Amino acid sequence: MNISREQLKGSYSEGEAMDTYRKLQASGDFITFAHAFIYDEDYQVARNALWVLTKSSSKEMSTLQPMMQEFIDLALSTGNSSVRRLSLHAVERLSLTEEFLTTEFLDFCLDHMVDPNEYPGIQTLCMKIGLRLSRFYPELHEEFIRSVESIEVEYYKPAVRGLRQRILSGKYK
Repeated sequence: MNISREQLKGSYSEGEAMDTYRKLQASGDFITFAHAFIYDEDYQVARNALWVLTKSSSKEMSTLQPMMQEFIDLALSTGNSSVRRLSLHAVERLSLTEEFLTTEFLDFCLDHMVDPNEYPGIQTLCMKIGLRLSRFYPELHEEFIRSVESIEVEYYKPAVRGLRQRILSGKYK
């Protein structure tokens, strides 16, 4: 992998993200790249590395499955909303099994999806992940649906309102 920390510093354009992705794609070493950069103390390096990972195909992303818990832990612990959103994006794209259903993570998703002060991208990702996690147990799923129903739509952006409606109508699986 010929990607350096210096290349991931500062503001990043779509073109720069795609150039870095192409280099990463050529090396095929997604796990080494993620381990090297997503925990960087410079949140811009971490954010840019996570943004590059969003360019990955489903097959490429699946190579990061062994890092699922690391992406969850990053989402739970980071103080940076961009890093949180992008780590949740990785979680949402990977296979969620029952082993990842913890009280801490489900509560995090439930809290952040209904927080009107949270960014809509984080709210919707938390709704999607919360729905997937709640399906492992009927009683959790019922609680999740009640939480979604309780969202007072006038306080939320269109993305959240739309996803809420699709979940309640059964159109979002």
